[in-house]
Amino acid sequence: MLIENYNKVRHEIDEACKRVGRDPSEVTLIAVSKTKPLECIEELAAEGVMEFGENKPQELKSKYENVSRPVHFHQIGHLQTNKVKYIIDKAVLIHSVDSVHLAETIEKEAAKHGITAEILIEVNYAEEESKFGVKKEEVIPLIKEISSSFEHVHITGLMTIAPFVANPEENRGIFKGMHELLLDIKSQNIDNIDMSVLSMGMTNDYKVAVEEGATLVRVGTAIFGERDYSI
Repeated sequence: MLIENYNKVRHEIDEACKRVGRDPSEVTLIAVSKTKPLECIEELAAEGVMEFGENKPQELKSKYENVSRPVHFHQIGHLQTNKVKYIIDKAVLIHSVDSVHLAETIEKEAAKHGITAEILIEVNYAEEESKFGVKKEEVIPLIKEISSSFEHVHITGLMTIAPFVANPEENRGIFKGMHELLLDIKSQNIDNIDMSVLSMGMTNDYKVAVEEGATLVRVGTAIFGERDYSI
């Protein structure tokens, strides 16, 4: 069942790419497995699915340590500095960096392990009060400070969480703006960064996000079904 859901989403991504002349291989689908049992990851991993997204560091750590085959875990939720140690050597990518303070903690933990942490800068493009992330005008100064200050932190792109809307078209302008921001940063040739990743689009709006340039989409409900947050 899960692999059928996954393949349906993948097909929709491929179709969205074709509509705008993109190569489907440019877009990676992250199965957002937060709150779902390890068995769900095992089921998809057995079918060759490699990319999974988790919100809570302790949950990522537990699943990483108990999954029966190697997969890639992404830290996609808000990350507190005191939780960085749980995932620093386990997450292939941290999507949610929005301050120098957090980057500094990531630097210290990465240095302890002798690794370079791959991160995205989280942008609150719609400036929703309920969301984390920096405003778009704060992105470039933050990137410049992080990239020049920390040798164990590597910025590879941007992430945003668009508003939850009934009509995905309402978010097209946000996705388009994010892509333009990414290209603007890339054109500035800032040292020690790589603007190759644009993480945006979820179950509700991933097709529009792909049409506007997303390279990573984070899809949970369309693959795993609704979540029970009471457990």
